[in-house]
Amino acid sequence: MTTSVLALQGVSKRFGPIEVLHDIDLTLRSGEVHALIGENGAGKSTTMKILAGYQPASEGEILLDGKPVRFGSLHEGEEAGIVMIHQEFNLAEQLTVEQNIFLGRELKKGWLLDKSEMRRLTRRYLQRVECSVDPDTLVSDLSNSEKQMVEIAKALSRDARVLIMDEPTAVLTNRETGVLFEQVRALRSAGTAILFTSHKLDEVAEVSDQITVMRDGSVVYSGPSADIDEDRMATTMVGRDVSDLYPVKPALPDTGETVLRVRGLTVPGFANDLSFSLKKGEILGIGGLIGSGRTEAMEGLCGLRTATAESVELFDEEVQLKTPGEAQRRGLCYLTEDRKLRGLVLDWGMRENLTLQTLYKFGSFMIDSRAEDVALNQAIAEFDIRSGSRTVRVGNLSGGNQQKLLLAKVMLSEPRILIVDEPTRGIDIGTKQQIYVFLRKLAAQGHAVIMITSEMPELIGLADRILVMRLGQIAGSLDSQAISEDSIVRLSMGLEATSSNTAADSPLAHDRLL
Repeated sequence: MTTSVLALQGVSKRFGPIEVLHDIDLTLRSGEVHALIGENGAGKSTTMKILAGYQPASEGEILLDGKPVRFGSLHEGEEAGIVMIHQEFNLAEQLTVEQNIFLGRELKKGWLLDKSEMRRLTRRYLQRVECSVDPDTLVSDLSNSEKQMVEIAKALSRDARVLIMDEPTAVLTNRETGVLFEQVRALRSAGTAILFTSHKLDEVAEVSDQITVMRDGSVVYSGPSADIDEDRMATTMVGRDVSDLYPVKPALPDTGETVLRVRGLTVPGFANDLSFSLKKGEILGIGGLIGSGRTEAMEGLCGLRTATAESVELFDEEVQLKTPGEAQRRGLCYLTEDRKLRGLVLDWGMRENLTLQTLYKFGSFMIDSRAEDVALNQAIAEFDIRSGSRTVRVGNLSGGNQQKLLLAKVMLSEPRILIVDEPTRGIDIGTKQQIYVFLRKLAAQGHAVIMITSEMPELIGLADRILVMRLGQIAGSLDSQAISEDSIVRLSMGLEATSSNTAADSPLAHDRLL
């Protein structure tokens, strides 16, 4: 019988007059993986922060080994053996990997730092998660998935009694996720109590022993994971049926207007000689393994990276898109995959973030704040942005509401072509459904959408046609009849797709790169 290590009893949390957690009971036991799931804004992050000592509870008790305890800080929580892996990287960007892992608890030999021992241990922790980065590498030079593996290695170095994992797989590849789950199982066998949260319900079902579902700041289900399947998890989270997650795909006419033609697009070091086309009303999916050059290629097309091309035709006019501003003026906009670092200013309010990209619409010398307020009202209504206050700091919004605000910000530019990069990363299934409906509605209104995603069901469920990239090139193209998980995986791995419709059926001969 597993024993309780850390628990919440009757915990509530208020920020000013607004109560965001209501009478929460939650028990973490040794040798058990407890999944905490819910929509963005359900209260999961606040619950985890109270457990780890980041925030105090307004009411109720925290029990450690059955005894009431009050953590005054994150440091006190870690001293008690409670370690949290953050969804937002908690790493010092200008320090090395080694310095981050031992930050605040450096090893010493006499009066000097014991660098050789810290180097040895850093390599050992990285090897546990099969991460091959050099300990001397600056964190700022790492990819997002490498940063996440460093976060995990850092947590493993703490020998935690309780490990709290906030969306640890959001930026990981399937292989990296498999490595992480091996470590989770090893820690569980060693008696560690683990709290795991993820919007990927298949992962929750795979790794958890217990599941707690939160909705609107309350616990609405708690029990063994064997007693609840993925469909019931989703319905319990959002309070409504989400079985029809993806909108119905309409049949696109064969003679549809081509709004974008790209020939010979090259982004040095990332993508080479890409050619493709895009039709009005189409959602074009771009798949492939992380590192295949998908994001960099589209950033190059939009002027966010240095790129060259034989030709780019936008609405039948040959153009040179040297800057994002030029692309935006011509009707092509890009929604970044990194909403926290590149999409939004987290210390600003919603209004300032919403209008930042289109300030020219709100006055030339003085900004018309009333017009901004009107735009924010429309965005809140159209995109269902939920916040306790209109003046809330954007960094305090849930991930799903941040993403909807970012989408509203980009749409203020009135794009005719929208490129969305990982549009549902780190958000709950209910918000995903809202974004899918919006993108399909956008296409139905005559816009065109390019969607880059690592989510296989999303790629298959939403895209009308798919380009698969591998090693910086287009490995093949799949039309709606040829789209299947097997064909996408085979092209991603450099194999011929099982379907007859590969690169040969691409809209442009230059797509034939296999």
